[in-house]
Amino acid sequence: METEVHLQEPSQEAEAASARAETSRGSRKWLIGAVLAGLLALAVLVVVTIYLLNPNTPTARIRDVFIILLALEGMLVGLALIVLVVQIAILINLLQHEVRPILDSTARTVNVLQGTATFISNRLAEPVIKLNETVAAVSSVAGVLKFARGRKRKNPKGE
Repeated sequence: METEVHLQEPSQEAEAASARAETSRGSRKWLIGAVLAGLLALAVLVVVTIYLLNPNTPTARIRDVFIILLALEGMLVGLALIVLVVQIAILINLLQHEVRPILDSTARTVNVLQGTATFISNRLAEPVIKLNETVAAVSSVAGVLKFARGRKRKNPKGE
């Protein structure tokens, strides 16, 4: 990652820095907006509570309005559940008709690769390994015989 930064031109670095600053500003705006929305909701709650505690407040009318609002909310939740069920049906369809064939194809490919690896291991690797074992054994036997022959020559001359 460091090499990429060093290879960039100064104008690209400035653009990247300005993009990061803009992203930071955008997240600050969202945070400030969320805090202001929370404070506004709290203020509305306080005002409504004070208004409802007033003895002259027509609570029957307010009750009726809240019942209507709850009915609308129930309809909205029902609509959201219908959309959720449709999305789940689409996801299930996607999994059955697109992801499952990909997984099946991948499993077949893995089986073919496993068979190929086994074939190569049996037909190529094992004979090469056995040949290397034989060459190593012959080489070590030749080395031992050479060492023993050389040792016998040195001993009679040394005496």
